Amino acid sequence: MGGLLGKDESPKASVPETQLEAKITEAMQRRETEGTSMKSFNSIILKFPRIDESLRKCKVTFEEFDEDGNGAIDPQELKNCFHKLEIDFTEEEIDDLFEACDINEDMGMNFNEFIVLLCLVYLLKDDPSAQHAISRMGMPNLEATFETLVDAFVFLDKNKDGYVSKNEMVDAINETAAGERSSGRIAMKRFEEMDWDRNGMVNFKEFLFAFTHWVGIEDIEDEGEDKV
Repeated sequence: MGGLLGKDESPKASVPETQLEAKITEAMQRRETEGTSMKSFNSIILKFPRIDESLRKCKVTFEEFDEDGNGAIDPQELKNCFHKLEIDFTEEEIDDLFEACDINEDMGMNFNEFIVLLCLVYLLKDDPSAQHAISRMGMPNLEATFETLVDAFVFLDKNKDGYVSKNEMVDAINETAAGERSSGRIAMKRFEEMDWDRNGMVNFKEFLFAFTHWVGIEDIEDEGEDKV
């Protein structure tokens, strides 16, 4: 299998494309020095139901900040959201976050994009004010859920460079606890689901989008549309 970072996976491939991505990578690298409580990929999967339940409770918060009720949060609504939650980001930083998470590039952030953005805010904002703001959303367990997502990424990123490579994903899947069995084919499928820009390296944002899909967050949007 080779090392965790093979010669074909040069550092050049993991150079952040934007200043925001650089900040996310640096924040993740700082967090990775603390280690992870995850023992296997299966232990992550076992947490899916609890994570799903916690994230779905964010729907009320999402609807609160979707001021015009069109099912998406626009840039101004996001800025209003940050102001109400007293999250101290500059307008430029908020715009960068919006652009990074609006993967459909339709100037409207849907629910799963909003979840990803909140988790990125949690990672980037390591002072107490952000944690207080997240708790003030009326979901005291949200902070713990975001920490679980960060912890899962730390488990996958074996060389602690802020990115997950294909080899690292295979190693993580195979690193099972006693009595557990996982498939290399599953590892490759999961990696392909995360690496949506197909550059062979997965950053935390890509991981989060894949994770919302794995736990079924996208389904709740479909349910909402059916009720309209």
